[in-house]
Amino acid sequence: MGSATTQALVATTSAIGAASGLTLDVAGELFVAARALADSPQLSGALTDDTASLQARDAVVTQVFGSVFAPQTVALLQVAAEQRWSSVDDFVDAVEELAIRVAAVADTGDLENELFGVLHAIAGNPELELALGSRLGDASAKGALVDRLLDGRAGAGARLVASAVVQRPRERRVRQLLERAIRIVSSQRGRIVATVRTAAPLNDHQRARLTDTLSRRYGTAVALNLIVDPAVVGGLRIEIGDDVIDATVASRLSDLRQRLAG
Repeated sequence: MGSATTQALVATTSAIGAASGLTLDVAGELFVAARALADSPQLSGALTDDTASLQARDAVVTQVFGSVFAPQTVALLQVAAEQRWSSVDDFVDAVEELAIRVAAVADTGDLENELFGVLHAIAGNPELELALGSRLGDASAKGALVDRLLDGRAGAGARLVASAVVQRPRERRVRQLLERAIRIVSSQRGRIVATVRTAAPLNDHQRARLTDTLSRRYGTAVALNLIVDPAVVGGLRIEIGDDVIDATVASRLSDLRQRLAG
């Protein structure tokens, strides 16, 4: 990510905080805009042309989206178009990120945990993951498939985000798309994600205690992505960004074997 994109993301993210009336419908429109921009190099190029004035880029947004999208959606797209981006791809990704962040604001439920559930369900079904990640097949059909699978199992926000991100794979696996979405949701809500692997499920008390311990250690709220993995044998393994806390029996046994072999 270039420095221009880094600064542009700060500006677009700040625009969400200053906006009012953000709904899941606005998030849905931003997802539609991201797909339209990805499918039209001419449009995305016009909105990232640094030689064009801000007024000219705003006018393009209004002309293309003004008659079909809510004013809040158009305003956020104009903020994004007014920034300087390191690449056209960064701009398109940023519009999708705007959509995810708006969903995080509009959805008052436990969006992160619901997306974790989607992630684990897809990871546990190789055929489904292969179908969603294949280059073949209509993108909208993949989105509709995810939406149907989640009907009654997840809230509107999780269904919207999950069905939208699988429609723009960008050479990434479905799990990577969902992991990115979860990180963005956590960021918008002022949290970081901790992926925790344990041999057996944690009870409510253990989850609360671990969340409190990690929050105090990192100085910010933490969202737990809990994965039951019998391979850890006992204890737990925690990954937060580049940090890894490995307190599993499996790792201790591995260390012991290496020492004995040495």
